[in-house]
Amino acid sequence: MDLGVRWKLHGDGRTPAPGAVVRPDERLSWPRTVGLGAQHVVAMFGASFVAPVLMGLDPNLAIMMSGVATMIFLLATRGRVPSYLGCSLSFVGVAAVIRAQGGTSATVTGAILVVGAVLFLVGLAVQRFGARIIHAAMPPIVTGAVVMLIGFNLAPVTASTYWPQDQWTALLVMLFTGLAVVCLRGFWSRVAIFLGLVFGYGLSWASDRVFGRIHSVDASGKVTDHWRLDLSGVSKADWIGLPSFHGPSFQWSAILVALPVVIALVAENAGHVKAVGEMTGDPLDDKLGTAISADGVASMLSTAVGGPPNTTYSENIGVMAATRVYSTAAYWAAACFALLFGVCPKFGAVVAAIPGGVLGGITVILYGMIGLLGAQIWLNAKVDLRNPLNLVPAAAGIIIGVGNVTMKFTDTFSLSGIALGTLVVITGYHALRAFAPAHLKKQEPLLDEGTSSYDTGADPDSDTPAPRAEP
Repeated sequence: MDLGVRWKLHGDGRTPAPGAVVRPDERLSWPRTVGLGAQHVVAMFGASFVAPVLMGLDPNLAIMMSGVATMIFLLATRGRVPSYLGCSLSFVGVAAVIRAQGGTSATVTGAILVVGAVLFLVGLAVQRFGARIIHAAMPPIVTGAVVMLIGFNLAPVTASTYWPQDQWTALLVMLFTGLAVVCLRGFWSRVAIFLGLVFGYGLSWASDRVFGRIHSVDASGKVTDHWRLDLSGVSKADWIGLPSFHGPSFQWSAILVALPVVIALVAENAGHVKAVGEMTGDPLDDKLGTAISADGVASMLSTAVGGPPNTTYSENIGVMAATRVYSTAAYWAAACFALLFGVCPKFGAVVAAIPGGVLGGITVILYGMIGLLGAQIWLNAKVDLRNPLNLVPAAAGIIIGVGNVTMKFTDTFSLSGIALGTLVVITGYHALRAFAPAHLKKQEPLLDEGTSSYDTGADPDSDTPAPRAEP
């Protein structure tokens, strides 16, 4: 059985020829491959460490399980889909809602484990019936609206939890990160979030030395005089040790809040698989179902031991586009690096010490970018928002999700925010479509035509994108 763990040496193993690409089943020399693996680890650092911190989960366990998840994904896809699986930011809002309802870390991971199981079943269905089954249930107008409300639902978390801890640091980190995203080129623009974290870390340290303690709310929400950067936990942490594990706990209220994220994960996987297929020149439509199922299995395994869910990372796809090295050997190297970082508690303590003001500046951009991915889905699918069949359910669902509107059915059961907004979008669209006149029902592009692309042939200084490859 070919598991995709054998690679041919590309050329002399040093530098690809001009215009050449290193295919998934090829590799450069091992030192260069290891170096590329390290580059992939840096690319996923920002989001993979910010996400578990925002979700209240162990960052060491998150990075360890991202390595395990990547290995599972590469084996499941037989090495044809080079991708790194890191902690999914789509669940940050879900975790915040569950904790606001009194849920624990076990409740959070239990709800997400169920989402992983549903994602696995969706992948099996796609393998059996094809990607059209996704479009039938979740056309682009629905998918885009759900992704949008998931992202924008997080706005109050930034406004009330992180930004007030140090508003000036938050403002400067936001400006620095925005400049990094826009002004830097190539690889450095892909790791702009990580650079923002490093900048904020250094700024907080310097501010403590120059201005002393700050009088503001701390991480617990109490107004006190405290240091912006508290490194006391770093000195106490060991250099080598296993992260903290815990089992999941299942509550229906938490599961219902988390289930809508399945739609976002399907959209992410579809777009990423399509983008990788376009870059490598290897049509991967037959691997879409496998990729979705592998993502589900990886997330189930991670949450079963107390870690966060995982998903394919666009940051690493961007690294491939910049380097034109698509070798899965580099991803195996990255996964091994992640396992090593996972058994270093001191490293996790450094991540856990990220000041609240820094997270405030980062999340202003990050949460907005998550929400605007929904708009990107609409643009790529050419969704017509002048059509009331599209406009009405999307408008209603987004306002419900962003405003955290609540519907109380009994004293013990209610739906609100993300869960209620998603339900309104999906049921509202299909119900209206059943009664809409024929001229409002027009065929829309399939979801598996992609939610993102990397036009490597475009002139970086041109406003005209390169033509997309035909599926």
